[in-house]
Amino acid sequence: MKPEEIIQRRVARELKPNSLVNLGIGLPTGVAKFIDEHANVLFESENGIVGLAAKPPEGMDDPDLTDAGGGTVSAVPGAATIDSAYSFGLIRGGHLDATVLGALEVDENGLLANWVVPGKMVPGMGGAMDLVTGARRVIVAMNHTAKGAPKIVPKCTLPLTSIRRISLIVTDLAVIEPTDDGLVLRERAPGVTIEQIVAATSAKLIIPDDVPEMDLGVAA
Repeated sequence: MKPEEIIQRRVARELKPNSLVNLGIGLPTGVAKFIDEHANVLFESENGIVGLAAKPPEGMDDPDLTDAGGGTVSAVPGAATIDSAYSFGLIRGGHLDATVLGALEVDENGLLANWVVPGKMVPGMGGAMDLVTGARRVIVAMNHTAKGAPKIVPKCTLPLTSIRRISLIVTDLAVIEPTDDGLVLRERAPGVTIEQIVAATSAKLIIPDDVPEMDLGVAA
């Protein structure tokens, strides 16, 4: 199983039936593929779609139906299109049950950096700051390392997205929960050892006596 699929499948299991969830651009958008169609999870995109669905089959793309990153998507029956102001009203008003975002870094305090790398041009800060502040749960979905370097670090070196602690980190190696006491290792990816996770993490981890493997079945 590819690392991205491990992350997407595990994140899907965090999303509750009848919830409204924002999927960030990139890797998080693939989470929609692993939600049971009867679970009634509604995906929202800050560019103005409520009822976002997975990328359509090849040849069925509609250039007028895209996610916030410009990637073509599909929509569930009954989906709605709204303007950007209404979309951010949902986000800032605390109406999202969860948001799933990528990250450049997460630190021991559960703080997230994901919007800019100093010295590199970016199109804008997007909606990440609003999402991290406004959603009830913030789930980070990312690869555990980048070019061999840990992305879970003692302290973020990049500009923070928010001063609010995120709810959960899901990587291709582990599920880690930020708490008042620090980062707690909750689960391991199939076939991955605790030693491998520790070696790929520069932040300190709290390791319980029992760290089970992830359940990667399709979320019901």
